[in-house]
Amino acid sequence: MNIKEAASRLGISARAIRFYEEKGLILPAKQSSNGYRTYTENDIWRLQTIAALREIGMSLQDITHALGEIDQGNQQRLEEYLELQQAVMYAQWIELKRMMDTTQRMIDLNRQDGPLDVSHLHDLADSARRLREARQNWHDRWNYDTQAAIHDQRVQAAGRVSTEQANSEGRHHSDNPSPISDEHEVPHPHHNADADHSAPGDSNDTVQSSFYLYHNYDEALEQTAHRISPALGEKGLDIGTGTGNLAGKLLQRGANMTAIDQSREMLRRCRTKYPEMHVKLGNFLALPFTDHSFDFVVSSFAFHHLSPDQQLLALQEMQRVLTSRGRIGLTDLMFVDATHRDSYIREAETTGHEEQLRALRERHFPLLGELCSWLEQQGYVTKHVRHNELLHTLLAVPLR
Repeated sequence: MNIKEAASRLGISARAIRFYEEKGLILPAKQSSNGYRTYTENDIWRLQTIAALREIGMSLQDITHALGEIDQGNQQRLEEYLELQQAVMYAQWIELKRMMDTTQRMIDLNRQDGPLDVSHLHDLADSARRLREARQNWHDRWNYDTQAAIHDQRVQAAGRVSTEQANSEGRHHSDNPSPISDEHEVPHPHHNADADHSAPGDSNDTVQSSFYLYHNYDEALEQTAHRISPALGEKGLDIGTGTGNLAGKLLQRGANMTAIDQSREMLRRCRTKYPEMHVKLGNFLALPFTDHSFDFVVSSFAFHHLSPDQQLLALQEMQRVLTSRGRIGLTDLMFVDATHRDSYIREAETTGHEEQLRALRERHFPLLGELCSWLEQQGYVTKHVRHNELLHTLLAVPLR
């Protein structure tokens, strides 16, 4: 076929075909006699694929990568590109939905009896803007792709070291100071120096502190799975799943688990460990699922990476994807209340524990009391268990 025939068959313009050729997405043969392009069935198939990917809003750069994966027969990588595009579309849809809700609230205010207080409209607009910025400003500061290969080794080793140190000091783990940092260890040579965690286990590792992010890790995951207690076949979502350790425990209890994470490498590890689990790219702030998709939502050791505004958005997203009787399980480091937080910070400042102070600055450990209050206002009954000074498991079950 010549270019006009190809364009007619595909329902696109000849100009678009030339554009894709200029970008190197297709390489049609040229006739030696006149230099005209000749389009084969394979070229048509490739153009159809490009048009399909453009239809869902994929960038030319991502299309180039996706076509490369198709050429190599790498279905998993292609699926990742498609899921990434889907996540972008969900984020846009969620933002549009929030704008529509804000507009409706403005309409409702305008319909109220009496003179309109325009400042209420301004407050609504400011609130909407702040939440939009909170959604847009989230990024992975810790580059978890580089940590995926040793994630399981790290959390297990950190737990063993912290437990052994606590025992050697004659304290039970429940009385041990809260484990909020393992950054005092010697970083893994392939890690970013600003990474959230470093790799234990090397002969040169040195311990300067008894504070570990993953102390009581296994106990906390077991408690979360036990308290969620899924019925056989219930649909569950694990947000920020990492390599799937919590989702795996729920899978073993008969749940139909979906695990999401923003890290491709973490998800690849998860898929290898649990091939029967559905894994998907995504994050707290724009869950790539339709409303009322899950019977329960869980997350462990991930919620504290969000700012307070982002944490509110995350809770609202959890509500959106849950059924009317859906429950929430959060396991993370939390302060009981503001008094607990302030006294904890004062103690860290008094002792001069720089790693502990840096962890407190870089993360956003929520206030357990505030979480419970917000969830109860939304119609949930809350229960929680304390694993150590900061680590808690919070369960929220709807009243209705």
